[in-house]
Amino acid sequence: MSETRRNQSSDEQIEKSEIQHQRVVIENSHGEKLVGVLHDTGSTETVVICHGFRSSKNRIPMLTIASFFERAMISSFRFDFAGNGESQGSFQYGNYRREVEDLRSVLQHLRGVNRVISAIIGHSKGGNVVLLYAAKYNDVQTVVNISGRFFLDRGIEFRLGKDYFKRIKDNGFIDVSNRKGKFEYRVTEESLMDRLTTNAHEACLSIRENCRVLTVHGSNDRIVHVTEASEFAKQIKNHKLYVIEGADHEFTSHQHQLASIVLSFFKLDPKKDDESGDISTSNQDSMRSVVPITSRI
Repeated sequence: MSETRRNQSSDEQIEKSEIQHQRVVIENSHGEKLVGVLHDTGSTETVVICHGFRSSKNRIPMLTIASFFERAMISSFRFDFAGNGESQGSFQYGNYRREVEDLRSVLQHLRGVNRVISAIIGHSKGGNVVLLYAAKYNDVQTVVNISGRFFLDRGIEFRLGKDYFKRIKDNGFIDVSNRKGKFEYRVTEESLMDRLTTNAHEACLSIRENCRVLTVHGSNDRIVHVTEASEFAKQIKNHKLYVIEGADHEFTSHQHQLASIVLSFFKLDPKKDDESGDISTSNQDSMRSVVPITSRI
């Protein structure tokens, strides 16, 4: 091994040894314990990563994104919403407003230990949560929405079946089972209405121009159709849209491309230009490129 390679390997080992993964428990406004993992690179600058529907902090793309930021020596925090993963509480369908408040509790805690929140990133339902948070609190200037749903009245029949509104009116709830018939969760009329009365259009219009928003979507997303991504672009004042050709809802085969796009957008923040150095041509091109979206009838 050459002296240069030896030195590079030594430097990498030192950097890795300085990065700590810390389990952190934060109490939300309802007294429930939220469990998260802090990727502490030694920098107080921190991005917060939010998972989607019935997911967790330990699944893709949350883990991949945290890893990419870690390599860039930027700290990140990924956590489980109440009723998901390791966190306390019971799972609730809908629950958008309450998850916004979970995110609020997390940010307040991190700021209380002198961390600077540089961005909030959400996948799927988490994408909606970070946008709703930005609309309500306007205290984070970089927001990333990955595979979020614009029309929240869509996609319900996929999970609850036909005539779901009538059935829930008649019975007060619908029990959802998996393909093997095992009970997974209960949807009450109240939790269904929480989703149906959450207005993504209104939230997008409320996000101020000083907040930079990136939406990333996969062209082959079968959970949330790619045409919904363009709706965010129409309504949010300071917005960039990137569609990854061939990617599914979780970007299963496009993890590195997704994480690279998110990190590039983060580094393009004008306030960080001096710190992050020049953005490569390939990264600049990637931020400008948008795959054309064809509306589905």
